[in-house]
Amino acid sequence: MNDPIREHQQLCDDIHQCVLEENRLLRQHQRAPDAAFLNRKRQLLERLDVSLAGLRSIAPGTVRDPQAREVLEKTRARILQILQLDKENEQLLLRVSISSQRAPGAVAPPAASVAMLQKIYSRCS
Repeated sequence: MNDPIREHQQLCDDIHQCVLEENRLLRQHQRAPDAAFLNRKRQLLERLDVSLAGLRSIAPGTVRDPQAREVLEKTRARILQILQLDKENEQLLLRVSISSQRAPGAVAPPAASVAMLQKIYSRCS
């Protein structure tokens, strides 16, 4: 099986872990991700661009390979999980943002957080 398929699967797993971490952060600490976290998400986006270019270079016959198809199906399932978590994270981020604006002296969360992951996920689908 072609390496770009496995690399893309690994990247989707990394994105999933990032979204899970963001979910835990929003739920437990009720605060928006910091700059370091947003930078990590930007790096994932850059890796996604490279990964998608690698997928485009695969010969069409490769995806007919049963092993490759299995990896692609697992990757699609992971992308669906990412999208579902992202939707939940958007709602949590909105709540955190609203509550932080109500609190005296609170700092608003970075707006790039949700937008960055949306960009990542739209490229995955």
